[in-house]
Amino acid sequence: MSAAPLQGLRVVDFTRVLAGPHCTKALRDLGADVTKIEPPSGDIGRAGLPYVGGMGLYFVQQNAGKRNLSIDLNYAEGREIVTRLCRDADVIVENFRPGTLARFGFSYDDVRAFNPGIIYVSLSGYGQSTSWRNRPAFAPTVQAETGLTSIVQDHFGAALSEPRGDSCSHADVYTGLQGVIAVLAALQHRNRTGEGQHVDVSMAATMLSVNERAGAMMSGIDTEGEPIALSANESHIFEMSNGIRLTIAASPIYSPMFTRYCAMMRRSDLLADPRYATANLRRQNLAPLLAEIRAWITTFENLEQLQAQVSEAGLAVGRVRTVNEFVETDWAKEWNAVVEVDDRAGGLVRMPGNPWIFSQSELPLPGLPAYQGEHNEDILGQLDFAPEKIRDLAQRNILLSRR
Repeated sequence: MSAAPLQGLRVVDFTRVLAGPHCTKALRDLGADVTKIEPPSGDIGRAGLPYVGGMGLYFVQQNAGKRNLSIDLNYAEGREIVTRLCRDADVIVENFRPGTLARFGFSYDDVRAFNPGIIYVSLSGYGQSTSWRNRPAFAPTVQAETGLTSIVQDHFGAALSEPRGDSCSHADVYTGLQGVIAVLAALQHRNRTGEGQHVDVSMAATMLSVNERAGAMMSGIDTEGEPIALSANESHIFEMSNGIRLTIAASPIYSPMFTRYCAMMRRSDLLADPRYATANLRRQNLAPLLAEIRAWITTFENLEQLQAQVSEAGLAVGRVRTVNEFVETDWAKEWNAVVEVDDRAGGLVRMPGNPWIFSQSELPLPGLPAYQGEHNEDILGQLDFAPEKIRDLAQRNILLSRR
């Protein structure tokens, strides 16, 4: 096995909370050396509950393994330290509101002047140069603006007792992953041409691009009752007689899937039932159609037997599990989907493992979640700062260290 794919890559991480830290955590887990620049007030992600030993596990999940330099950029000496870090960096990732880092002399143009090969990735809600550039952007608001919240509302309809959005911060984590893609693509460009570049990544554009139904929705075409985008969005939840809940990844309203449902249930008679002759009719008569499916599902003693028959028809079934139930499955253990991370309080906490297995590269082990400013001395020592100078900077609160 050889070294991790990104071993030797030096990343300066100006990010906080979720989209940016998720991006740089993936780079770290692929082998990059990531130095997180944390302001004196700290990354608000540290406040994410629950705490173990005073450290928020929300922060641990997104930042374990990164080195941490906590420094006040309002001081010229602080800016000089970070300039020296950026001078030797391969990649900078930031997710402040556009223009924020320019006030401290760390815009792309500022850094490019002394490090022309830098790959500089900016993650923001609406991009660096649009008319919405200064709008605050958080996952729920971006998801509302870009159509996801509306899709959730339409999907559940009258079943919602009150209007609700999605429970996960998709706009943040998807944008973080698009940031990783940007870094890898820009690295390939630099390998080919020697040129660094700035990549502007928008949460709003990300949410539109990952919406597999967007093209169909924007077409304005009447599908005459047929679900759009292969019908997975209209999959139903069913329950077996033993209480196990499951979903089959297709809607019986969709004509190609209706024939598979009938084959799955050995119910060719339903194909000739006039109530189910078209997608519109199946939508109008969905309740009795679902009753047929539910009755059929209750005839199975276990999920394995049901899954075999569902698979015969070319459909997929998945059990509705909690996260904790899923990570106890044989599959999760085979994949090493959960890793143990030192909680810095004498114990271990469980965190998600890597989504990749490389045949020729060995990825780093889970790293420690850093205290704020934990690596101040190490980092400045590598920059040839004398110990007495480091102590002076700490005494003047230019360097911060907080457990």
